[in-house]
Amino acid sequence: MNAPDPQFPLNDAVESAAAEWLVRHDRGLTPREQDEFLSWLAASPAHRESFERHRRLWGDFNALAHWRPEHGTVPNPDLLARHRRPAFWCRPVPVFLAAAAAALALLLVWTPAARPPAEASLAFEAATYRQETLPDGSVLDLNRGAHVVVQFSAAERRVLLVQGEAQFAVAKNPARPFVVRAGGVDVRAVGTAFNVKLAGPHLELLVTEGTVHVSQQTPPAPAVTTPSGIPAPAVPVVLAALTAGQRTVISVAPVIAPPVVMPASTHEIAQLLDWQPRLLDFDSTPLAEVVETFNRRNALRLVIGDDDLRALPIVASIRSDNVAGFVRLLEGTMGVKADRSSSGEIVLRRVR
Repeated sequence: MNAPDPQFPLNDAVESAAAEWLVRHDRGLTPREQDEFLSWLAASPAHRESFERHRRLWGDFNALAHWRPEHGTVPNPDLLARHRRPAFWCRPVPVFLAAAAAALALLLVWTPAARPPAEASLAFEAATYRQETLPDGSVLDLNRGAHVVVQFSAAERRVLLVQGEAQFAVAKNPARPFVVRAGGVDVRAVGTAFNVKLAGPHLELLVTEGTVHVSQQTPPAPAVTTPSGIPAPAVPVVLAALTAGQRTVISVAPVIAPPVVMPASTHEIAQLLDWQPRLLDFDSTPLAEVVETFNRRNALRLVIGDDDLRALPIVASIRSDNVAGFVRLLEGTMGVKADRSSSGEIVLRRVR
């Protein structure tokens, strides 16, 4: 785990709460717990920093779970990738943090079958927005309708984007490149963040951190063989390199032309990543505008059944994909009742 951000000194109460929320996240939050968690997270930047730090620690323990003595004599590079800071570990460790680490270690020892081996394939499909932490600690955000297959080996971390859109926050590991293949194109990174969207005959790529290489596997001429007489394998041809704040659209036709790399402004990046859930802050915002915001981000639609509700001021902080929690808020505090229509929409009406 990385050292705490100097802006947010360690606070036992915050650290304890962050560790508890992480454990509850792992077993799944109820709708009420999600509302409570979002309120806690929004209360202070220190809460968010502490939770993210604990989540990275959880990822380290996940990496330990994949190690088995019979894997070979070469150490697992994931376990050696991060250098610990002696100055940090020499500091006194809060009792609750040590207890949380011990509990995690016991969980990993007693439930080995719950974690897939490092070389196993994982498949994720997203009916709605979905976030997954991969075995190496990388974080994968899937837009609605996305489908990916993850295949990690000792030498490489590979993800196949079958369809849809995904955002990747890649854990740094120079010994194991991270490669996303989509439409015959490889997007290769070591430690960075980027968004890939496979839409029909086009692949859209946006880089928000670091550098990625776009390449295509091109088979050599038939006459090229290895000394043993076996045809030489396909070799990657780098088409372009993109850095943070750049984007491109690539045609995934059989013959892929070199992509045109374009700068992406902060506003464009925000628009392109607008599908990802975020905490929405409403300050006396009319209900009509709030409903429009939720409908733009979710498949479940809200409909205002009484016109006099359209101007109802809403003051709330709530996650953009928590439609059910927002409806409960309206019913519990705003004098609104919610009816589900035959088409599946939620109709909001004034309580009479």
